[in-house]
Amino acid sequence: MADSSSSSSSSSKLVYFVIFPLIFLSALVIILNQKPSTSYNSWPYFHYPAAAAASRASGAVAPAPAKHDHLPGTKNGSKSDKSTSNYNSDNLDMVEASLAQARETMHEARLNNETSYDPDYVPEGSIYRNANAFHRSYLEMEKLFKIYVYEDGDPPLFHYSKSKGILGIEGILIHQIEISKFRTRDPGKAHVYFIPLSVQSIATYAYVIHNRAWSPLQNIARDYVKLISTKYPHWNRTLGRDHFILGCHDWTPTISHGVPLLFKNSIRVLCNANTSEGFKPSIDVSMPEIYLPEGTMDGLIGGPPPSDRSVLVFYAGGVHGPIRQMLMDQWKDNKDPEVQIHEYLPKNMSYYDVFRRSKYCICPSGWEVASPRMVEALYMGCVPVLLKENYAKPFDDVLDWSTFAVDVRVDEIRDLKKILMGISTEKYVEMQREGIRVRRHFEVNFPPKRYDVFHMVLHSIWLRRINVQLHDAHET
Repeated sequence: MADSSSSSSSSSKLVYFVIFPLIFLSALVIILNQKPSTSYNSWPYFHYPAAAAASRASGAVAPAPAKHDHLPGTKNGSKSDKSTSNYNSDNLDMVEASLAQARETMHEARLNNETSYDPDYVPEGSIYRNANAFHRSYLEMEKLFKIYVYEDGDPPLFHYSKSKGILGIEGILIHQIEISKFRTRDPGKAHVYFIPLSVQSIATYAYVIHNRAWSPLQNIARDYVKLISTKYPHWNRTLGRDHFILGCHDWTPTISHGVPLLFKNSIRVLCNANTSEGFKPSIDVSMPEIYLPEGTMDGLIGGPPPSDRSVLVFYAGGVHGPIRQMLMDQWKDNKDPEVQIHEYLPKNMSYYDVFRRSKYCICPSGWEVASPRMVEALYMGCVPVLLKENYAKPFDDVLDWSTFAVDVRVDEIRDLKKILMGISTEKYVEMQREGIRVRRHFEVNFPPKRYDVFHMVLHSIWLRRINVQLHDAHET
């Protein structure tokens, strides 16, 4: 009997301490080896412009990496240390698992139309395409999102950009990213990797006047990508798909074009978000151009109610590009007091004062599509009139611009007053009110505040990252 009892006990121990753990371990190995493919899925919770949908449908967005698609200086893009490769592959699997869980949480919130608790702000109303989905996505970003900033490179070309002037938002956001709570010092925990290159600084400190060659400027970006791709495994692992750059200078798209994989695969956060020049709304991020004359929003926020705005429409600015020329040809210095359109503002007028006395403010493209007038209008309670072509609006996958701005086509410039007069008073008042509500998403704060422009730019990056599942490109 003792032998029988001992044998039974041994069998039980064998089952509990050997067989069950082996079964569990086998299941775990199977789950971890189910790597997601490198593909862009149609994001069901947020809007993408038609151009982006067409791009995805045509297969033009982020095709699966080919084995020969690698950066010069690496042999077939391979890593020399297999243990390092496995380690980084495991890290990528863990990052992808956290994103998969976030997708499921966001999906459930959308299906169930759930409203999440938030002590500061709960998005709601018509300014959002899907307020609940945005809110859940934003909360998931705050909880999970991690950015690794490459420390290589010295100011002023890297880690620095001027924070004042018409392009100052570039320097402000670069600085805020580097000191934010979203930054991680552990690259294995990062969802995205920031290339801290400043095109504004390149244009200021590296550009040689009268030298029209792009290659010297593009080489700065090319050499930096070559450096990080040979020093670290992260770029080669995904061919740059989880990397991003940020720039408000007009030259940023052209300089990024000098690094094919950066242009093709990486997230480019751009003020110059022109779809006719290679901006891809499903991959790239449109960043608003914001001019803070004194470096802060002091004196820029607020304006009188609609009943105290006597000017129908206002614009004053230089004639840069064909759209502004067409606007001036049709409306410059006309005798209609309701239509204040000037190349040079009369000396007895204050630019911001007329902004605040106007119902609608024209925001035309210049030589490039971006303009700070769009945000100035929102700051001061003037409804923006977007006179642009091929412009990807900031945060368009979350915000419904039709509720607080007016789009006017270039071929409708002669009918500008007729179009604006055709908007009922009730509709105008509603748009003006919605513009005041949406303003928080374009405000620049020091330090950043939740839901402001810093967090909205990061949320746009987060959406592009969560919309793609990655695996090690060299395991295909």
